[in-house]
Amino acid sequence: MSLFPRLAVFIGGLILGAPLWAADIDAQTYGYPLTNPFEATIATTPPELRPQVPADADIRQNDYQLKLRPEREFQLPDNFWPVTKLRYRLAEQDGAAPLIFIIAGTGAHYGSTTAEYLKKLFYGAGYHVVQLSSPSSYDFMASASRYATPGISSDDADDLYRVMQAVRAQHPRLAVTEFHLTGYSLGALHAAFVSQLDETRRSFNFKRVLLLNPPVNLYTSITNLDRLVQTRVKGIDNSTTFYELVLAKLTRYFQDKGYVDINDAMLYDFQQSKEHLTDEQLAMLIGTAFRFSSADIAFTSDLINRRGLITPVEHPITEGTSLTPFFRRALQCDFDCYITEQLIPMWRARYDGGSVSQLINQVSLYALEDYLKNSSKIAIMHNADDVILGPGDLGFLRRTVGDRLTVYPLGGHCGNLNYRVNSDAMLEFFRG
Repeated sequence: MSLFPRLAVFIGGLILGAPLWAADIDAQTYGYPLTNPFEATIATTPPELRPQVPADADIRQNDYQLKLRPEREFQLPDNFWPVTKLRYRLAEQDGAAPLIFIIAGTGAHYGSTTAEYLKKLFYGAGYHVVQLSSPSSYDFMASASRYATPGISSDDADDLYRVMQAVRAQHPRLAVTEFHLTGYSLGALHAAFVSQLDETRRSFNFKRVLLLNPPVNLYTSITNLDRLVQTRVKGIDNSTTFYELVLAKLTRYFQDKGYVDINDAMLYDFQQSKEHLTDEQLAMLIGTAFRFSSADIAFTSDLINRRGLITPVEHPITEGTSLTPFFRRALQCDFDCYITEQLIPMWRARYDGGSVSQLINQVSLYALEDYLKNSSKIAIMHNADDVILGPGDLGFLRRTVGDRLTVYPLGGHCGNLNYRVNSDAMLEFFRG
């Protein structure tokens, strides 16, 4: 979008008092090559279209740990000892610099691929970077969550905020000029709630906050992803599983290549080959990954809280105990099941909660409508073809955020975050 039309919109907004329009990026000039949202979600950006970022060897970084919930050592089985302390990653500049916190997406570890990419991008631009696991990841639930029942966004944000304060206290000599915050997917929703919390607690006074592909209605996004598992896939019957079908395709692909090399570029190249996955297979793959995250959440929350829904309360679990039967049971419980059996009962018992629709409104971006509308430091970047969006979601963001919303025409769910155009836009936002 050229300067003149944006300037005209700005002046019109001042004169008429109308909301500023979101920046919708033109599909013709955008240049992102993947038009299939499922493909973009999985394969992300072709390597040649990504920006140059520092290599790990050129980053001054370390993993640290925090002991935030010592009681968990007695609540958790012995084989959970590695996650009784919360781990995180800090990349430090040599001198004083702004610091940015990155919150990972659904069920994701702080060292997941997207968080690692964002770390390299911001570190290369001169920021200290702190990577945090999602409150819905098993390690965060075990070591940092007060109630170990993720899904109440305000509670998850409170837990995250305490972690951020502990990180800052653990590095008193780290010279920080200002604080910034970002998150992707569910982490973007959490970043919005953390930012609002900081308005009253004032530990960081975040200068800028960027939400990348957030769910607007959390229940809609969860339902969209859960439905992908139910996709009917040609070639799958009683004798051939989905995983066997994909494995056979990968085997033939590598046989044709003459060597095995699994890396970031492989998925994109694989999708250009004759063995590429169909839309239905891609949808099933995304849905399956989400179902594993849901199972992780349901299993861990049930275990820590001794609810007995998946793991019998009196069942002894030692380092030699196979968790496979319990995880199989957890896989049968989708996110809707987790909400019904664990989240809503906890919410009603602890907060005197009411209907499901009330819960959805409290945990989604709807709850922050006034804050988002009036907080000029917050911006949102989203994709028009994101698989987690439902009808009216982009309309809500346009009305609420105005010209602080950028809508890209392609990219699926977070698939274009490592595209040069998007990466440049992120850095420009934080530079102001």
